[in-house]
Amino acid sequence: MTQTSHTQTSPAPVALFVYNRLDTARQTIAHLQQNKLAGETELFIFSDGGKDEKSWKQVRLLRETLRRTAGFKKVTLIERPVNIYLERNILEGIASLFETYDRIIVLEDDICTSPYFLTYMNEALEQYYEEEKVMHISGFTNLCLTDKGDTYFTPHMSGWGWATWRHKWKAFKHYTTRNEALQGLTEEDCLRMQYGGSFPCLKSLDKSPIPWDVCWEIAIYRHQGVCLTPARTLVRNIGIYNGTHFHISKWIGRYEYDRPVNGQPVRLPPRTAPVAADPEIESLYPAAFKDWGIRYTLLGKVLRYLYLKWIKSSPDNLVTATHKDTTEVLPPP
Repeated sequence: MTQTSHTQTSPAPVALFVYNRLDTARQTIAHLQQNKLAGETELFIFSDGGKDEKSWKQVRLLRETLRRTAGFKKVTLIERPVNIYLERNILEGIASLFETYDRIIVLEDDICTSPYFLTYMNEALEQYYEEEKVMHISGFTNLCLTDKGDTYFTPHMSGWGWATWRHKWKAFKHYTTRNEALQGLTEEDCLRMQYGGSFPCLKSLDKSPIPWDVCWEIAIYRHQGVCLTPARTLVRNIGIYNGTHFHISKWIGRYEYDRPVNGQPVRLPPRTAPVAADPEIESLYPAAFKDWGIRYTLLGKVLRYLYLKWIKSSPDNLVTATHKDTTEVLPPP
């Protein structure tokens, strides 16, 4: 790792946020254990409490397993005594780690990583520590690029395995209303942030609580920041087809974001390389965002048409999304 005045002598800690999914959490940890820097990395697991007796039973079972987690420099399990919901668990967890550390890596309990994920994250966190424009390191990409090097910059952030720094996270604000979130932004700003409407992330501002990731997306845009992103994904969301996030029948279509992880080391750009989004790559995003990455079969297109025509609902509702025991439309990564 290149040495600078801000060099961290040990890898950045990993914050893992879990609820009650034993199977996906086990797989997430197993893949993280296979990372090259796992034995040098501190792992903090933030376990949310149950909502009712049924969910508490699952939470307790998961916690029993988590207490036996090994393979890392140190494992700290933070057990929430009550259910504080995903948003609060993540934001309070991040804030608590930034009291001690100046950079962190964040995972949720259904993200399986490449063996080089931690190496990539730590090298990028070191290289771009002082680069004001780089506010976020992504592990996932909506694209799959083979001729643009190993990484690229984009204003679009991904929350499927990511990292940032304390001094850049200070730009984050968890908005409570749509008006507050969009204050000072023009219609042109909103269109640009949503790639002309193909990435309708600002719809999430009507949710309560407002998802943390759209707030971070807005913060990055307000500060004219960019995110370092791998040309090929370093993570795979294993909650895609098991009904946790959503389920889509193979007869209806396929999910384009569900790709194999890149199992090779990632080469960062030279330090002298410009830190800016590539217009050619940015032009690929609208098509990649289409239908949340779902590529419908002929049958799927027919069913979707009938659904829209007769039920008059969002096309995304063809997909059943569940999160924390509630049903909702899956937001894009």
